[in-house]
Amino acid sequence: MVLAAQGKIAYSIFLFCNVGQDAENPDTLRYVNEVARPYAHAHGLTFLELQKRRRNGELDSLYGRLTRPGSSSIGIPVRLENGAPAKRACTMDFKIRVVASWTKQHGATAEHPATVGLGISLDEWWRMRSESGIAHERLAYPLIDLRIDRAACIEIIRQAGLPVPPKSSCWFCPYHSVRTWQAMRQQQPALFAKAVALERMLNEKRTRQGRGPVWFTDKLKPLEQITTDLTQEELFEAWEMDGCESGYCWV
Repeated sequence: MVLAAQGKIAYSIFLFCNVGQDAENPDTLRYVNEVARPYAHAHGLTFLELQKRRRNGELDSLYGRLTRPGSSSIGIPVRLENGAPAKRACTMDFKIRVVASWTKQHGATAEHPATVGLGISLDEWWRMRSESGIAHERLAYPLIDLRIDRAACIEIIRQAGLPVPPKSSCWFCPYHSVRTWQAMRQQQPALFAKAVALERMLNEKRTRQGRGPVWFTDKLKPLEQITTDLTQEELFEAWEMDGCESGYCWV
């Protein structure tokens, strides 16, 4: 958005895929409302918050799907008993398809596809994909085109007088590193307790179904057993980029 406000990239519409008020990182939601949306408005840019809807029209959330009575699907990359990640559908269902639906509703066709610019930086070039898999969209990578890495992104944001945004992710994402879980336990104990309860609830449900346990880390143990209290020095780089590869948190 800063680059667009400065006229350095030709994007005027910015989409934020909210996976649910009860699922998205609370710090991200705060940043969206207090920083991103006002900045876009002040610079004549359009900032839209999109969210998946159920068939009855109600807003859906990833946390709601996981905790819904009778639901047997997990759809997030939890670790199975053998250590392998489970098949995930969260990014496709709550981000990619939501964006695709919006672009189609606003006139994108296979003959005249929408350009979907993903905010992936140069040091994450390996996350690029040449095909979107969606006929009415084509992917673009404006930061990589400008050879901008994450450090440069941070500097651009700071020079614009804005705070650097927190990592956008579900607070219960199994792609979190152990260090990130430790930071959550230290800095957001109530949210960490909620993640512990969610992991336990999923396993209680799987036990009733006669299925094996799943875990939120590759340690294959409950969150409360693989984390501990840390010093502030050990938490310095806790909120590093974890394993999400889609780029659809910020489009």
